[in-house]
Amino acid sequence: MAIANHGASVPDLIAVGSEQENVEEWRERCNIDQSSQIRLVKLAHMRYQHPDLDQITTFLQDFGMTVTKKTDQEIWYRGYGDDQYVYYARKGPKEFLGGTFTVESYEDLEKASKLPTASSIEKLSDSPGGGFIVKLTDPEGFPLNLMYGQAPAEKGEYPEKLTINYEQDKPRTRRFQRFEPGPAAVHKLGHFGLCTQDFETMVNFYTTTFNIVPTDFLYVEKEEKKHNVALFAHIDRGADYVDHHSFFISTNATTHVHHCSFEVHDFDTQKLGHQWLAEKKYESVWGVGRHILGSQIFDYWWDTTGNMIEHYADGDLVNNQTPIGYGPAGDESLAVWGPEVPAWFLK
Repeated sequence: MAIANHGASVPDLIAVGSEQENVEEWRERCNIDQSSQIRLVKLAHMRYQHPDLDQITTFLQDFGMTVTKKTDQEIWYRGYGDDQYVYYARKGPKEFLGGTFTVESYEDLEKASKLPTASSIEKLSDSPGGGFIVKLTDPEGFPLNLMYGQAPAEKGEYPEKLTINYEQDKPRTRRFQRFEPGPAAVHKLGHFGLCTQDFETMVNFYTTTFNIVPTDFLYVEKEEKKHNVALFAHIDRGADYVDHHSFFISTNATTHVHHCSFEVHDFDTQKLGHQWLAEKKYESVWGVGRHILGSQIFDYWWDTTGNMIEHYADGDLVNNQTPIGYGPAGDESLAVWGPEVPAWFLK
């Protein structure tokens, strides 16, 4: 008997579907010169400016972060992973200050500092873990930060993995599931996304300047031709496994940051975190649900300054053997289950 309501962990070559492209073929088609790229390692932290640091601190603590350092004008927040901080806040009018990627070497920072919009290399003397940073802007004016030399933090306590009972596989005997309500503790920063008016220019900049590789493109059809309008991209680390996307770009009528997203432990953690934020009267955007591309369980909220921020759990991993997927854009491509997507979500 066929099972209609069914989930499975499907190999990437199958799950991507028939519209796919090998990464090496894509590089050749797009004339990607890997030798000239600035080599990213991972996405480390977000940077925002907020008018009320006390208010955003209360929110971010309810969201699951902890303060690691604080001054009158700046605050650094961490998760329980090995990043010194996953979020940096500066006092001032609402402003997006960019995502921050770590790079492989100091030489990568030197290469970055020669880009047309880049700053000189600055020492992060006041930031936890130290290191060096280069700040630049992309073709649409979004700020972007590159960091090297930060000392890793000592990892915090990791939550226990739940033992799950299934119909015919029941390893959890005489052990009962019990939970403590509270914020959904943040592990690390997973991704952030930008809405752009010049999609092709932005895709070209990020995929040629850095070792950023498409995981999925979404397209619309016009006059019997397919036009890419959204990109989910990962950091190419060769055979090493990385998150399905650390970065995304979506075509839009206006230029603005869409959201940033932080990993939490599991589904129960996420639901308890949703309940916690709801009880504190924060404004939910969309969730809890399950994405299709990336497979993450998602939960989007507005912070107290009006920025969108997300919890996620159970995301896909890819490497250089995962093909690039192509699929139609639309609300139906966003989630397999969850509340109805807000009509303005992609706008």
